[in-house]
Amino acid sequence: MAADHLPITKFEDKIVETVKANPVVVIIGETGSGKSTQLSQILHRRGYTRSGSVAVTQPRRVAAVSVARRVALELGVRLGDEVGYSIRFEDQSSEKTRIKYLTDGCLLREILSNPELNQYSVIILDEAHERSLNTDILLGLMKRLVKMRSSNLKVLITSATLDGVKVSRFFSNCPILNVPGTLFPVEKLYSAKRPASYLESSLQTALDIHIREPPGDVLIFMTGQDDIEKMVAKLEERIGHLEEGSCLDAIVYPLHASLPPEAQVLVFSPAPPNCRRFIVATNIAETSLTIDGIVYVIDCGYVKQRQYNPTTGIYSLDTVQISRVQADQRAGRAGRTRPGKCYRLYPSSVYLEELLDATVPEILRSSLAGCVLYLKSLDLTDIDILKFDFLDPPSDDSLEDALRQLYLIDAIDENGLITDIGRKMAELPLDPSLSRTLIEANELGCLSQALTVAAMLSVETTFLHNRRKDKDKKRKQPVSDLPNGSGWGDHIQLLQIYENWAEAGYDRNWLIDNDLQVRSMKFAKDIRKQLCQIMQKIAKGAVDVQSNHRHKESRLQYHGLRKALCQGYGNLLAERMIHHNGYRTLGHRSQLVQVHPSSVLESDEDGRLPDYVVYHELVATSRPFMRNVCAVEMAWVMPILKKLEKLDINKLSGGMRANKVPESNGNPQNESSKNEAPESVKEPDDHDSKIQAARERYLARKGKK
Repeated sequence: MAADHLPITKFEDKIVETVKANPVVVIIGETGSGKSTQLSQILHRRGYTRSGSVAVTQPRRVAAVSVARRVALELGVRLGDEVGYSIRFEDQSSEKTRIKYLTDGCLLREILSNPELNQYSVIILDEAHERSLNTDILLGLMKRLVKMRSSNLKVLITSATLDGVKVSRFFSNCPILNVPGTLFPVEKLYSAKRPASYLESSLQTALDIHIREPPGDVLIFMTGQDDIEKMVAKLEERIGHLEEGSCLDAIVYPLHASLPPEAQVLVFSPAPPNCRRFIVATNIAETSLTIDGIVYVIDCGYVKQRQYNPTTGIYSLDTVQISRVQADQRAGRAGRTRPGKCYRLYPSSVYLEELLDATVPEILRSSLAGCVLYLKSLDLTDIDILKFDFLDPPSDDSLEDALRQLYLIDAIDENGLITDIGRKMAELPLDPSLSRTLIEANELGCLSQALTVAAMLSVETTFLHNRRKDKDKKRKQPVSDLPNGSGWGDHIQLLQIYENWAEAGYDRNWLIDNDLQVRSMKFAKDIRKQLCQIMQKIAKGAVDVQSNHRHKESRLQYHGLRKALCQGYGNLLAERMIHHNGYRTLGHRSQLVQVHPSSVLESDEDGRLPDYVVYHELVATSRPFMRNVCAVEMAWVMPILKKLEKLDINKLSGGMRANKVPESNGNPQNESSKNEAPESVKEPDDHDSKIQAARERYLARKGKK
């Protein structure tokens, strides 16, 4: 649809008038209204870019890049000049840029160097209904920024399905504008019952559409990259077996966040004549990404959602039912250019009775260590970290868990104040543990190795899924010729794999021969290059970021890297049980965990695994497993155990616990609070006994050696 025919252009005067009169405006732009591409152009036309640029945030990288491309095309300018974008590890903007699309995470990074964001006259938070963790932090910071810059900053919060009233109240009852969309009617077809396999059901529905329905492209929603790759392969195979000439030609494209830019561009290219496109996508295709030509949508009714439990420290990647908001967004993709059909692979009763109204905000199901470190690094005196103004405040447990994690890796001191190390960590676009590892590795002279490990851990996956299918359930060495981590564990194996690839001249065929994901490894190479540049900026003095690929590392030379990992992952330590190879985590609430079956961690001649390990994360499948494990020395662990002894959550949280249980002043009301106090006192006793037991085990082992 031509830009001048989009509904939002008819509301241009009303939008500009409302923005002029109010510092904050909520715009509910229905699907097809053109809000993502046109709002920035309207404000540009009306002179808002004379005093600064327009920033438009997107929750996802793919959306930021594709929408920026579209706007540059519509304005007839080169991408990176007047219109640009900025995503993690890639910046296509310049001093000329007046309209900048960026991920919400990138805007948060910009606030670190310029807390008042003076370079922008307008900030548009697009797709705010997705309620990503970064979007929620930005909403709180925008509330503060508007008070400081009320005369020269405009903030617009836009979405197709946002709870506008809730956001309006958060911003002192700011006005809400509703812009209708141009949705053509979409017929919603429900299944009679839930399918046994949504993948098979999606496949059959896609083939039925291809054989029976008139021309029009098909968008199939899957839960993740694994399902997408299976679906693409099966669909191509089944279409290939159809009788030639019996139906249109077909082309199948995957669409997910891990795709390289050149593969993403293909999705937005129109289909050749007499050819139907099938696009198999994750929920990134629900909102900002408009793929022209979609007429049919297949909605499996599920989405993969990461959940974090602050009490146990366990992540789980659960396949859960979508919300009604998501279901409506998915259906809306079918009615953009003409009447469409949405095939919902679940009964109407599920939509009406089982689906939640809206998606659970990410802030209520994530680890907040990165978020808390970020807010502390802003060093703003008017921000109390534990009373920060969130649209949906996270639990005290989540905030306290974050404080504990940051204290153990030296990002904050025992009084909860950010350290110099913490400030450096905040400048790196990485998980706090990886940031801390890089800083320690720089001190220990093994930064080059640590950069490689950080880059490899930052990509979705490097191994192909069929690589370990032939292995039995007991852990064995991998069947291919890949290095085995010299017995130290998975971080070392990732380093060795990358270095072997470098020795092979970054050859694509070497990756294929070793069952490694080509695009993931190339992405890791790009990330490593970007991290090198960032480390060279923030580190004092010269840093060695180059790896000498010709020199094979001996087992002893991983000493520095493993020590850096121990420091970086001091909040993710585990100790082997004395009589078996199970581990107990060391921390606030220790629990029994296992090494993941895919790990290359080796046991000694007596069959015992190392006494102490660090792990990248705990994941819950059939039971709690440590994923990406590396052996560390007892001598490195002891200082961290001593820190655990000194850990006082009351001091870390600025007395928050004390506020929960007030002291009695002879007030009878406080007597009941006093009676509850032992419950919060029990924890440190239990906690201290665990630390003491760990020290006794350490001394016992030391005596044996």
